[in-house]
Amino acid sequence: MNKTGIIFFPAFDWSLGEFHPEREERLLYTQEQIFEEGIMDLPQVKQYSPGVADLFDVLRTQAIFPDLQQHNLDAHLIAVGSSLVLGNALMKKEITNGFALVRPPGHHSGATVWGNRGFCTLNNEAILINVLRAKYGIKKIAVIDTDVHHGDGTQDIFYHDPNVFYISIHQDGRTIFPGTGFTEEKGGPNAWGSVLNIPLLPGVGDEGFLYALENWIMPAVEAFKPDLIINSAGQDNHFTDPLASMNVTARGYGKITEMIKPDLAVLEGGYAIEGALPYINMAIFLALAGEDYSGVVESQKPQNTEIGGDTIRSFLTDLKRTNEAVRPSWAFRKEPFLPTGDWVYSEKSIYYDTDGFKENRREYIRKCRHCGGTVLMISQKPSAFQKAVLVRIPFEACPDCEQAGYDLAETFQKSEKTVLLQNQRRDQVHFWTDGREVNPFGG
Repeated sequence: MNKTGIIFFPAFDWSLGEFHPEREERLLYTQEQIFEEGIMDLPQVKQYSPGVADLFDVLRTQAIFPDLQQHNLDAHLIAVGSSLVLGNALMKKEITNGFALVRPPGHHSGATVWGNRGFCTLNNEAILINVLRAKYGIKKIAVIDTDVHHGDGTQDIFYHDPNVFYISIHQDGRTIFPGTGFTEEKGGPNAWGSVLNIPLLPGVGDEGFLYALENWIMPAVEAFKPDLIINSAGQDNHFTDPLASMNVTARGYGKITEMIKPDLAVLEGGYAIEGALPYINMAIFLALAGEDYSGVVESQKPQNTEIGGDTIRSFLTDLKRTNEAVRPSWAFRKEPFLPTGDWVYSEKSIYYDTDGFKENRREYIRKCRHCGGTVLMISQKPSAFQKAVLVRIPFEACPDCEQAGYDLAETFQKSEKTVLLQNQRRDQVHFWTDGREVNPFGG
């Protein structure tokens, strides 16, 4: 019999405020309803206990600046670790699929981390994905993000990675945080087309989401041929969510899950705590377990007009045409510190809404025909006059890109206070402060 794994971690000791929408009740009502309905007694359901992530697993994927000790990561490490518990169970064939009902969420947390943004500090899915690649040799993974907010952090982490296909279907960034996720964002110079953003008009409901899945998202996933599919399972597209303006129902989420067929789903946002989350989570879990979810009906009814029919079909057809017409345009730059090769340059400003500051970042990517390319990120927190450097050697790096990564790390450890080298090819992490290599984990 197929098994569906489930894990709960409500993070009782992590809060952004007593009345903040991101609070422990997001999971408690769901947990109560799932137990009351007897769903945990289904023979195909297997419950797991939370776990704690290793800090090495974090630094393989994300640079925590200026150092780990300046962040309170306890709850975030358990949210990540709980996702890893289900990932390991999947790889060991203990389960066929699974749902990590965890908080804090993670998909707004990017490649460099100076604080909390969008309620996220560590990126649960991204760390999970790179653990599965490093530990089990998984080659290609598709991430389908169904949160109402664009998962800018997950996109940021994998933007230059040709072996991770990141897809986000979300409310248009011109109308909602974080203001990103447009059709022209399609991946870096060695990973063009590995990102697909579908920004929707406010008001789209079940029909529009399912149409986009059937006619755009799933054909693209099938063409990519991933080894695994991860659902970044945000639930704030629901018609009652206080932070968004969409019209998806709980049964709509069940159908979305049925169509995606994720190997693992990891909870992201969703803030209608009583009126939506218990119903949505139950529909998603029933769909994963192969059970009928048609009887999952919310106590409230949609009040807003849903955008559907010819309007949404025409909109999505035009959006797809626009996406296909986008062509890459790279800005190359030569700097005295850059090793041999052609380097693509870009700049990024990242706003940390929770903590109220901006990170400014300069990025250099080595254009390469053989691998994802070495990535250099020079990151600065202007409010604190702090600067740090991330050098990433990618999975399956070619010899030239690996050497370029080592050369960059050697150059910057002499001139910058904080330098992190992620050698994903050899599964190594090196951290320098004030020119000395140190153990970033303490002890």
